[in-house]
Amino acid sequence: MTADGPAIPMRILGSGSVLPGPAITTAEVCARAYPGRDPEELVERTGIQTRHWAEAGTSHASLAADALRLALQRAGLEASALTRLIQVNCTGGDTLLPATANAIGDRLDLHGSCDCIDLNNACTGFLTALDVAARSAATGLHPVGVVVSELWSRHLEPADPRSFVVFGDAAAAVIIGPGRGDEGLRSSWLRNDGALRGSVTLAHSGLTGQREIVRFGVSNKKITQEATEAVLESAKTALRQADLSMDEIDWVLPHQPNGRMLDLLVRELGVEARKLVRVVHEIGSVGAASIPVSLDRLWRSGRLRGGERVLMVAVGSGISYGGMVYQVGQTP
Repeated sequence: MTADGPAIPMRILGSGSVLPGPAITTAEVCARAYPGRDPEELVERTGIQTRHWAEAGTSHASLAADALRLALQRAGLEASALTRLIQVNCTGGDTLLPATANAIGDRLDLHGSCDCIDLNNACTGFLTALDVAARSAATGLHPVGVVVSELWSRHLEPADPRSFVVFGDAAAAVIIGPGRGDEGLRSSWLRNDGALRGSVTLAHSGLTGQREIVRFGVSNKKITQEATEAVLESAKTALRQADLSMDEIDWVLPHQPNGRMLDLLVRELGVEARKLVRVVHEIGSVGAASIPVSLDRLWRSGRLRGGERVLMVAVGSGISYGGMVYQVGQTP
C-alpha cells in the first residue's frame, strides 16, 4: 500500500463459476477405489461429501467459456470488450499447442480482438493469473478475463485411490478492470521452490508412454507439512506487505485441497469460521479453481461490503505458493 492507494490498483468487475456434470458422492467413489471400506470413514478423513465429474466430451474450452460468460454478464460487459484472456489449469488444457485459450476465445467470437494465453502454476495458478491481470489493468490494458478450468476426472483411476477420491472438476472466472480510489491489491507475494516439485505430479504421456494419471509422490504427512508451512509464510508475508493484521482481514479464501487440511490451515492461521467460504465438502479438490469458486460464491452472496479486505492464500505442486490481499471498492 502506498500513500496514494493500493500497491496495484484494480477492480473485480464480475465473477462466475460452473460445476460440470452430476454430483458424485464419496460412497460412489469409495465403492470403486476402496471396496468394502466404510464411506463415512472416508468422508471423515477427507472432509469431502461430493464432487462433480464432467460428462464425456466436455472440453476445457467449453467449460471455461461457460464460466467466463457468467462473469462477463455480471460485469455488464460483452466479450468483445476484453483486451486479454488468461486461461488457467493444472493439467495442460485441451491441447498443448495451440494454447487452449485460443479455443475459448473462438467460442466467445473473439477473433483478433485480444491476446489469449494459457498459464499453469498448479493450484496457485489463479493467484498468479490474478497478479498478471491486475498489473495489466493498472497499466492500462483492461478489462482482462481470468478463467480457470479443471477437468481432473480425465486423469484419475480407481487403481490410484489417493487421487481418485479427492479430485473434482470445476471452472471459475473473474473480470478485472481499473481500480478506483483505494480498491485493488494491497499486496501480492508469489513464490516457487522446485526442490519440492515431487509432491503431486502429472507427467506428459511422452515421458511415460502411459495414460497420464495424477500421482502423489510423498506421504500425506509430508504434503501437509509442506503445505502448512507454505501457506503460513504466504499469509504472514502478504499481511506484512499490506501493513495489516489478521484481525483487520474480513474474509480469508485459502486453497482447499481437502477438508482435514483446510481445518488445519484455518487453525494455524487463527481464522474465525465466519470469515471462510467453505466449498471443499461439496466440490472436492479442484486445483486452481478452488479459490475463484469460493470468491465467486462470496461475490454473489451479497455478504461482501465496500472497503472490506480479502486475504487469498494458495499452495500447489511445484511447490508453488503465495498470498495476496484485495481491498474491495466502496461498491463491490
